[in-house]
Amino acid sequence: MIAVLGVIGGVQLDLGVWWGALSVLGGALLAMWDARPALALLALAGAAAGFGSAHVVTSRPDPLRPWLGAQVTLDGQWDGQFLTLSDPRARVAVAPRPLARPGHIRVSGRLIAPEGRRTPGGFDQAAWLRAQGGVFLPTPTAVLVGARLRQSGREGGVRGWFRQGLTAGLGPREAALMQAVELGDRSDIGREDFAEGYAVRDAFNRAGLAHLMALSGQNVALITGVLVWLLAWRGAPPGWRYGLPAALLLGYLWLVGLSPSITRAVIMGFVVLIALAVGRGRVDPTGLTALAALVCVLLFPLWLLDIGFQLSFLAVLALTLAGRAADRLPATWPHGLRAALSATVLAELATLPVIAGTFGQLPLVGLPANLLAAPIMAVLVPAGFVAGLLGPAAAPLNLLNGVLADALLWVARTAGQFPVLPWGTVSPAGMIAYAVSALAGVLWLLGRVRLPAVLGTVLVCALMTALPARLHPPRDIVFLDVGQGDGTLIRVPGLTILVDAGGSVGSDYDVGGKAVVPALRALGVRTLDVAVATHADTDHIEGLASVLRAVPVGELWIGQRKVGDPVLDAVLAAARERRVPVREVRRGDRVSASDATLTVLWPPGNVWSTADNDNSVAIKLESRGWSTAILGDLPDPAEDMIGLGHLDLLKTAHHGSRFSTGAAFLVQTTPKDAVISVGRNTYGHPNPDVLNRLAAAGVKVWRTDQMGTITWPIP
Repeated sequence: MIAVLGVIGGVQLDLGVWWGALSVLGGALLAMWDARPALALLALAGAAAGFGSAHVVTSRPDPLRPWLGAQVTLDGQWDGQFLTLSDPRARVAVAPRPLARPGHIRVSGRLIAPEGRRTPGGFDQAAWLRAQGGVFLPTPTAVLVGARLRQSGREGGVRGWFRQGLTAGLGPREAALMQAVELGDRSDIGREDFAEGYAVRDAFNRAGLAHLMALSGQNVALITGVLVWLLAWRGAPPGWRYGLPAALLLGYLWLVGLSPSITRAVIMGFVVLIALAVGRGRVDPTGLTALAALVCVLLFPLWLLDIGFQLSFLAVLALTLAGRAADRLPATWPHGLRAALSATVLAELATLPVIAGTFGQLPLVGLPANLLAAPIMAVLVPAGFVAGLLGPAAAPLNLLNGVLADALLWVARTAGQFPVLPWGTVSPAGMIAYAVSALAGVLWLLGRVRLPAVLGTVLVCALMTALPARLHPPRDIVFLDVGQGDGTLIRVPGLTILVDAGGSVGSDYDVGGKAVVPALRALGVRTLDVAVATHADTDHIEGLASVLRAVPVGELWIGQRKVGDPVLDAVLAAARERRVPVREVRRGDRVSASDATLTVLWPPGNVWSTADNDNSVAIKLESRGWSTAILGDLPDPAEDMIGLGHLDLLKTAHHGSRFSTGAAFLVQTTPKDAVISVGRNTYGHPNPDVLNRLAAAGVKVWRTDQMGTITWPIP
């Protein structure tokens, strides 16, 4: 453990995280506390090794840099997640993922640099890709966007045979689940839905069962456990009984590919099996965990930033206390039940801050859902592995596997319909409060403190983290970076409004579900008083359907109830599904709270234009002498007719289109600042003439394509 702390600190120092020195110091202090000061040198040696390992990865030149921004056609090996090139030696992410089995493919598109986190709670693609490289494995440095599959070959070899066995005779949903459970390949299951707006993967997340589709110690334990039992039943000596499964584990790792959780599990399982094979008996679980962490971080130093790595090691560390926790439960309960309850609860508690902070929600039915899923997985995982070995001949066995897969899907679908606990970003203060509470719980399990002291500590920590938000609620406007689209959140005490939620024209990417909903959760938005659909344009309102399904909304505002528009119809259908009242607003409608007033200035409602932009809902927000306006795609001269008056902040209409934000309008409103919500586009937004007009009027411009999400305080 001393060396592990040193290595972690060294990696952090290479990444410029100054408090990595505290990890090194912690290792040295642990050696002192253990009365072995000489081992403090081990922490320093670990720091040097970690720093060197990380430096090898972070300083490696990018072989694809000369081609960034270019249209290219690439040939390489597709593994279901990345395209590996031989010349230059590099790996590339592909979006959208090609519908091709792993193997050799040819794909064309435009190479771009990966983006960082653009919205609160959003996906940091650049950081995630950096974490996928290792000392001997190239880091994916580019993304091929607008990818079009030109050529693909049929997957062959052992992997192709194994996949055929997993899917033989199964329906699409069951086959997708088997590939996720056995191979960790979630590409197919990610395209499966239980119903409109209810994805299979979302159901697993809401049910607290997402870990079942991430290969981990459960797969290793179940597969090797069955194999060891069969060898013992056949009377194999210990060398064969444990040595053969240990060797097969290495083959299994090659089959499924490297990932933090399965690599950790294979290392630990391999060491345990070898120890049993040579008669060394049980291995110390803490030391074994430290060994696995040491190997993983030295070979893949940036896995330290990977959520899969964090969840895997937090869960396994918690499981080392499962025996003590089981002893705290009533002795009259069956031992199996006590063990299952202890392991599940401890794993959920240990991973709580990472799950809450990353996914913005906590499942409330995770415990019963996992207890129901556990016996299904106990049969499904080894049976699925046998099916993979049988290849195309596995169809008879898959009659059983199909039933088990359906049962697991039923558990996820049913449990996923229960409410979840929304959660915002976990702050450093929240992490400290959690750490103090966790330490109190561990000391109770070790018999060092009494239960009332633990409960008191948890209560005090919870109050200390909950009070600041209650005493100082947010008062701001958040211009979400939804790409080429609009999404604006208004927050004052007693009133939370979302105006539009982006959309993706000509794509199946769900901006609302993948960007806006995570942002709302990260910002701590549990409910919306009002959601506004400004007009029937995809890039403004398509995402509202997912928002309405994911977040309780008090009222949906629309302007023109355009008949036969598929995007608006989908939003209205989601409102009906969630029983959200729909209000057709008109000029003069308003709502007020906490010295802030939101007034609708357009549409007048008497005449509708044939152009959707002309019918945009335009609103003005006023607070303590300060004002701003959100105009949708309202064009000039309509924006001159609504009588905005002076504005301190202007949200420019139509993403900076040349048809809006005219010179006369700027003379009328005299804003000091303007926000342009815009993304990568082929429309020429923002138009140079608009930028010149704003500059001539002395207006400072803030753009979401350059700055990401923009937060503006409301007085």
